[in-house]
Amino acid sequence: MSTSSLTISRILHAGYVVECGGTRIAFDTIFENPFSRNCHAFPDVRFDQKQIRRLRFDAVFISHFHDDHCSLESLDLLDRATPLYIYCIFEELFEMVSQLGFERVHPLRLNEPVEVGAFEVVPREAMDADVDSMFQVKAAGLNLLNVVDSWIDEETLAKLVGEGPWDMVLWPFQTMRELEVLAPSRAVAAPPALPEEWLPQLKALNPRYVVPSSCQFLQEPWSWYNRAFFPISYAQFGREVAAALPQAQVVRLEPGMSVRLDATSLQPAPPLGWVIPVGCQDVDYVYEGIATPPSTADIARHFAPLTEAQHARVMEYCRTTLPMKYAEVEAASGYFDSPRVWQLSVYDHTGAATRLRYRLEADGVACLDEDAAPLAWTTDIPAAKLYAALELGESLTSMYMRINDTVFDAETERELADADVVDDPLIRCLFSATFGAYQAAQLRRLLEASSS
Repeated sequence: MSTSSLTISRILHAGYVVECGGTRIAFDTIFENPFSRNCHAFPDVRFDQKQIRRLRFDAVFISHFHDDHCSLESLDLLDRATPLYIYCIFEELFEMVSQLGFERVHPLRLNEPVEVGAFEVVPREAMDADVDSMFQVKAAGLNLLNVVDSWIDEETLAKLVGEGPWDMVLWPFQTMRELEVLAPSRAVAAPPALPEEWLPQLKALNPRYVVPSSCQFLQEPWSWYNRAFFPISYAQFGREVAAALPQAQVVRLEPGMSVRLDATSLQPAPPLGWVIPVGCQDVDYVYEGIATPPSTADIARHFAPLTEAQHARVMEYCRTTLPMKYAEVEAASGYFDSPRVWQLSVYDHTGAATRLRYRLEADGVACLDEDAAPLAWTTDIPAAKLYAALELGESLTSMYMRINDTVFDAETERELADADVVDDPLIRCLFSATFGAYQAAQLRRLLEASSS
């Protein structure tokens, strides 16, 4: 491997392998399809896990704790002597990774370089510094910015411009309509353009090459999210960036693809042998706005029935745990400063709903009240997804929760205009005080499997 060039290979989503002068490092290693339970690789790939187990990385860097970037089931395929560098403010994640058996686990500090062979890797501050980080990668006289899937504020942008010139930027090209799909009857379609700050930021960075990065997935094949969740296509991103940065080249890297970057050119390189393309790789996103979605009853019919014990777990949570939990979570915004009647509808695999009504008080008290009226908030969810959130670490973006999908009385509608969808009582009770539920569930499964 030449010491005057970098080989950059795409794994999947925000995952990359970068090699220089005999040193091989990786970022956000996800070796699963689907990952995060229902993120299906787009384009489709499979992984040769036997080959992955034989890989030896000089270091692995993880940008943040979200399960599409830090998966213990993927890390479980790696040699336990691999140095792991993780950006996370929560000690629990480091404890979980150590329990998995990794011997060299290091917290990353913003702007503090890490030297690994030919590389200098510098974590840079993202807009949400409590969650995300970005990576500046320097080797062979070349300068690469891996934005992962974060956003950049103006102060950080100025610092990054000062770190230039940039040879390549891995840019998170896709926005996601995570909140809009929770309340589709109240959402508006995304504008048919890139976010207004992206092109000025890319112009300021002025890279030689731009790779549309992150977000290489769809939900289940039947999911209505696949036409409502992702508003930006590769084609649109390429057109707008090429028009704004005529001196730059937009380079699309599919999973497994590799390129060799030097001071004057970018050339194809041998692909990763352990990332195996499946079917057509020349695919793109199609956005239809917040089209009329199927009912939650129809969605629930796609999931397997819960066992009797699993169903009992869901109902015990709804009837007993949830009212107690509501008093413990952080207070919501102004809408819930007044008493409200909330209806939670849980749909089984046949599409049948169990409806529970709660009286929510301003002091955080919630009690079941089957006769409470009129309604002021509604939440619909498949029982299988509620169970998965309780026991398997299912994240909000894959739960097919539906909020306020009805028309309330005129006064309630006026007050709802300023309410935040994430103040939903079920969202708050499931996620307000929870960290690493997905990884914790993974760790339980992995430790149980290793001891059996």
